[in-house]
Amino acid sequence: MLQQTQVKTVIPYFNKFIKEIKSLKRLSLTSERKVLKLWEGLGYYRRSRNLMATAKIIVNQNKSILPKTLVDIKKLPGIGDYTGNVLLALVYNQPRLGLDGNVKRVFSRIFNKHENKLDYEKIIEKNKKKLFFSKRNSVFVEAMMEFGALICKPKDPLCNTCPINRTCKFFNSGKNTKLTNKIKINKKSYNIFCYLNKNKQIGLTKKNDLGFLREYSLPIIKEKSKKNKFKNWNFLCNYKNSISNKKLDINLYYKFSNKIPKDLNWHSIYNNKEFIPTFTKKIFRQVENLY
Repeated sequence: MLQQTQVKTVIPYFNKFIKEIKSLKRLSLTSERKVLKLWEGLGYYRRSRNLMATAKIIVNQNKSILPKTLVDIKKLPGIGDYTGNVLLALVYNQPRLGLDGNVKRVFSRIFNKHENKLDYEKIIEKNKKKLFFSKRNSVFVEAMMEFGALICKPKDPLCNTCPINRTCKFFNSGKNTKLTNKIKINKKSYNIFCYLNKNKQIGLTKKNDLGFLREYSLPIIKEKSKKNKFKNWNFLCNYKNSISNKKLDINLYYKFSNKIPKDLNWHSIYNNKEFIPTFTKKIFRQVENLY
């Protein structure tokens, strides 16, 4: 849940999730419908599907035991270097760090260098004895992330009360190099084409792959182009939407039709919307005004 989502957002979802699904075995037997319902509102639904797939693999193929090596744990759906290292540290107390934005910022300030100019793996390996001197590595990996989030913050870091400011080159530098790069905001323009029918249904597909939304049911979407001609399509509205670091400028078109392309299926714009991504629900709200 914490992948690409802030802690304060996750907490109520996490508490509700573990109240309903109390064990790994229970998760492996839970229906996709129930898991998606519990996940509703968090977005990035691929994470929930990866979680279900991983639970089934661990329970059915690994006797409910999480793999103990990074190579093996990364074979599980949705687990890469960061999540794998964090899990091995938290579960097995292994001397590892999860290199998220918070941890990278701590290192970049200690060395007073831009984040993209540091070799983090080399730094960790070179300072292994200093970093992992205790047997509480599970606590240490979490403490590093929290330290970056609460003390060594992106803006207004608490340098004066920081317990490691004596050895921090950022704190002791008169220049205080600007360390982090601004998040690049990608601006995209799209045309969305909605097939509608008199039964208050919309044609959806799972074949769109826009990078930020994969495998979810979406109307037909195409990047805007001056060459596009929209004969037989009615313009409904223009609206803005933001997803992660993307700002979307959307023109919404529609047509009423009894037939739709083969890769689309009719879906009610009023019923059974719980598993539809928020992005698509916003489109539903726009076309509801046509009925």
